[in-house]
Amino acid sequence: MNTSSELLLFVVGLLLMLTVMAGSFSSRFGLPALLGFLGLGMLAGADGPGGINFEDHAAAQGVGVLCLVFILFSGGLDTHWKSVRRATVPALVLATVGVLVSAGVVAISAMWLFAFTPLQGFLLGSVIASTDAAAVFAILRSSRLPLRDEVRGLIELESGSNDPMAIFLVGAVLLLIATPDTSVAALVPDFMLQMAVGAGVGYGIGVGMPMLLRRAQLHVGGLALVVSIAVALLGYGLAGLIGGSGFLACYVAGIVAGHREFPDKETVSLFQDGLAWLAQVVMFLTLGLLVYPTELLDVAGPGLAVTAVLMLVARPLSVFLCLAPFRAYGWREKLFVSWAGLRGAVPIVLATFPIVAGVEGAQSIFNIVFFVVLVSSIVQGPTLGWMARRLSLDRPG
Repeated sequence: MNTSSELLLFVVGLLLMLTVMAGSFSSRFGLPALLGFLGLGMLAGADGPGGINFEDHAAAQGVGVLCLVFILFSGGLDTHWKSVRRATVPALVLATVGVLVSAGVVAISAMWLFAFTPLQGFLLGSVIASTDAAAVFAILRSSRLPLRDEVRGLIELESGSNDPMAIFLVGAVLLLIATPDTSVAALVPDFMLQMAVGAGVGYGIGVGMPMLLRRAQLHVGGLALVVSIAVALLGYGLAGLIGGSGFLACYVAGIVAGHREFPDKETVSLFQDGLAWLAQVVMFLTLGLLVYPTELLDVAGPGLAVTAVLMLVARPLSVFLCLAPFRAYGWREKLFVSWAGLRGAVPIVLATFPIVAGVEGAQSIFNIVFFVVLVSSIVQGPTLGWMARRLSLDRPG
């Protein structure tokens, strides 16, 4: 019994260490760290030399949700509200209407390219429609790209707040597949309620955390770190229990708390940043274990086609359409925001939902989504800095 637990802990520690090294190695070549994390997960899986046979999509989904809670909360803490508040309205438009437009364009292309049914096509489009907060936060903050505040704020706010729309769309499509007579119009008020409740819970918890830390006067500094963990979990759990978006609550709570002063703020922020990186490592490693690299070769053609539609048609169309009323963003800014729509862990986590629900063809959708994330990371991630320089967005306006 002892040998078994010791071996398990040794393997977990070794995988975490190797995953960090793989992420650092990929970053040296200008590639997103998530590629190293995913790559090692694939090597450790059943198809790789590691030989770990992991096929529990429900467990992977749970791990992904938990990790995203801390990633979004940390991203909110590190968001400087004064520099991004002017981008709030356009970011919310992109996070809702933009996600819907992208999902629709991908759905139409999937119906035409792969003879998908409308619901299958829209399910694929909904899964990959949102940009990934983990990937965007990691690249923008690790590369220290000197973007203009209005552009950086727009990208960060959108990536942190568009997950609820994607989750809602995926859930709506799965509901329509299970019960075709469901009224689509009846789902709209539910989405509005989720957003409002999630934002309200996040604001309340974000205000309460600094007040608690100021009044509690914790004499042990480590307890403040425990409070920050509890706040992230409470935000997600409370919002979900009363019908709100837990992910939005976590991100809003982080932004609101980060805008206020409280004891040990720098230590809490640094701790949450480290916890967010650990969450990324665990999440991408777990998701990488789910994939069989040999199966990715079978979806290479469809995957490249979907990636091309997403990067060159769906994302630019949604950005230019949603930002048209906002004069602060010219064609250069819109083009860069279009290119900065990286896909990462969120689409992969969402791709496990149809598998858990037992939807026909769900495994193929999962493999296509994973392939799209890999290509997006390889193509878009390393070229963000180059694109910013070409568009003259890497210096103050």
